Amino acid sequence: MPPGPGTGAPAPDTGTGTALRHAHWWQRRAVRAGALITLLALSGLVILALVREQTGTEGFLAGLGLAVLPVPLLIAAFRWLDRVEPGPWRNLVFAFAWGACAAALIAIVANSFATHWIAVATADPSSADTLGATVIAPVVEECAKAAAVLLIFLFRRRDFTGIVDGVVIAGVTGTGFAFTENILYLGTAFGTDQLSGESGFASVTAATFFVRIVMSPFAHPLFTVLSGIGFGITALSAERHRARRVLLPLAGLLLAMGMHAAWNGSSSFGPYGFFAVYAAFMVPAFALLTWLVIWTRQRELRTIRRELPAYAAAGWLTPPEPFALGSMRARRLAREYAGRHLGKPAARAVAEYEAYATSLAFLRHRGRRGRAGADFVVREQELLHELWRRKDVARPALAHAAAATTPVVVVPYVPRYGYPLGQVAPGAVPPYGQVPQGQAPYGGTAPYPAYNPYLS
Repeated sequence: MPPGPGTGAPAPDTGTGTALRHAHWWQRRAVRAGALITLLALSGLVILALVREQTGTEGFLAGLGLAVLPVPLLIAAFRWLDRVEPGPWRNLVFAFAWGACAAALIAIVANSFATHWIAVATADPSSADTLGATVIAPVVEECAKAAAVLLIFLFRRRDFTGIVDGVVIAGVTGTGFAFTENILYLGTAFGTDQLSGESGFASVTAATFFVRIVMSPFAHPLFTVLSGIGFGITALSAERHRARRVLLPLAGLLLAMGMHAAWNGSSSFGPYGFFAVYAAFMVPAFALLTWLVIWTRQRELRTIRRELPAYAAAGWLTPPEPFALGSMRARRLAREYAGRHLGKPAARAVAEYEAYATSLAFLRHRGRRGRAGADFVVREQELLHELWRRKDVARPALAHAAAATTPVVVVPYVPRYGYPLGQVAPGAVPPYGQVPQGQAPYGGTAPYPAYNPYLS
């Protein structure tokens, strides 16, 4: 990566070096990370105090114990969707913490203030509650949750490459938000039952648990995923499509608000309004989004199988690897083989090799479609270097997996010599940095994989 602020490169000596370094201290990664952790921790403490104040200590503990039940299942489901190119855990931890702490705090403060203001202005507390639930809450909560997706999209752009990344980050953010909200609702229900003496299946706690934990644990994640899809499609769009890159996230956010409003307003549609909205909107939307994500994942695997053979022709990969890396079953077999014969560190190295190879395939795919950034060459070098470091462990494991899952594949011979300087045979791989005559290094043509210096 070119030297710049935050990369550790020394600042130029202009005679005011001390002042310049002090002026940019906030750009250091450690300072930013510390500020973000402090913000989330303070938000968590404040939201913890607010929820405990509303539910009481016993209600808080009961709500916490019940609200945590769906969290591991939802996180595991989103992590499963992200298996092709797993994002770093730090992004998921941030997304969950933002949803559970920052977004929940914004929502509880803004919703309470807005509802109270409407009640005072209209002198109608009942209408204020309805308006707050169906209009104010969807707008405030979806904006607060979408902020986490926006932050990762802006500051972790390398980790945000498509629809699946948007779905996973948004879904985990929604899971964190629902976790905190469920503590509040279940804790309040528990306190109500303590006062009334109700218990068992007839209690308010049991009814709340059934609606929020059993029937609709995916509600908040589903709303936020709509915003995530908008950002995911934006990540796939070329930078020249500026209007599309702005309008798509906004469209996803508006859809999230609309579905959230319909969900919150279902209680006002009569005794069966909840079930009508659940059957008419929630179930079809959940099924459609599940299909979309699975289809996108299969498309990503096809991209890997299509893009990586060029690197095999250049000698960076062995011929069977593109096909093994394009199969989830083969990838799993490779990790298991390495772990069984060489131990857990080897299995981890194979998993990292698979992730870097996947990133390399997506990088080449973006370049071939004219969406390569200015750092394409640097990023390609980084990924190839990481692959080469792990090849001694990963190649035998992937060869075993390929033999077990794919037929023998014959890679066609790619001529590389015998052409005048500046010209490349169709399908050939030029030396690193050389561009075929009449073609631009970035744009509508495919960036060629690097010449492998280790084979010279």
